[in-house]
Amino acid sequence: MKKFPVPVYFYALAAMLFWGMSFIWSSILLKYYQPVSIIFIRLILSSFFLFMIIVIFRKWEWMRRKDIKWFLLSALFNPFFYFLGENYGLKFSTSTITAVIIATIPVFSPLAGYLAFREKLRWFNLVGIALSFGGISIMLLTKGLQLVISDTGILCLAGAVFAALIYSVLLKKLAESYSPLYIIAIQNLIGVFLFLPLFLLFESQQAFTVIPTWEIISSFLFLAILASSLAFVFFAHTIKILGVSKANVFSNLIPVFTAIFSFFILDERFTLQKIIGMIIVICGVYISELNRKRIRQ
Repeated sequence: MKKFPVPVYFYALAAMLFWGMSFIWSSILLKYYQPVSIIFIRLILSSFFLFMIIVIFRKWEWMRRKDIKWFLLSALFNPFFYFLGENYGLKFSTSTITAVIIATIPVFSPLAGYLAFREKLRWFNLVGIALSFGGISIMLLTKGLQLVISDTGILCLAGAVFAALIYSVLLKKLAESYSPLYIIAIQNLIGVFLFLPLFLLFESQQAFTVIPTWEIISSFLFLAILASSLAFVFFAHTIKILGVSKANVFSNLIPVFTAIFSFFILDERFTLQKIIGMIIVICGVYISELNRKRIRQ
């Protein structure tokens, strides 16, 4: 039976931590910039960082002509569609709620994995996913069983979830031939050119009036280096080893990290309801992996 190296779990957890924190850094930047400006600057910094690593460590690869369309299509879904949905959803919501909705990706990823690659998912994995989704729901709903988010926010975040699912399928296809570092560098560079017209037409004038502070600079650097660079490289590596469905299960941890750090950094309320929800999410992630661990023994 095939064994998976321990580092893959480190890559998965680190990616979820960086993405969980990204909602906090984006919330900070939304006080000064509009969503497209944040994404555009974030991708420029990320592209520079990734290509610098490629040059320094001589990790350059040559893209085959037949794969150009797949790189363009994957970049269209992520970073373009995904970041548009996520950042505008965040604008109409809170960092924790946004992270919770984004974390529903694993609920639908088994279908995407099955349709695209015929990946098999055992019942233990499905139970873990369902349990995780239950924990996410507890975190999202109020005592009156109402969602604390506008219709616009839900629509934007639903679009982000859909884009992430399509992207996961395209990413697995590319990961079979290229390194995660190269894939993410190319996709982010394409994303810069996709967002450039929107930035110039709608937000550039306002963006240039903002005076950079340490809070702004550090948030952009964290977003670019950790969330837009290392997290995606780690996640691409995780998908390559675990597959689409199992890799996306770890997305349930994003709202857990977001809720914890939102409490300390953004002063968001950290209620008993959130604590219970996060515990259930963690249990769901563990159960979803339990069956595969038994198989390996």
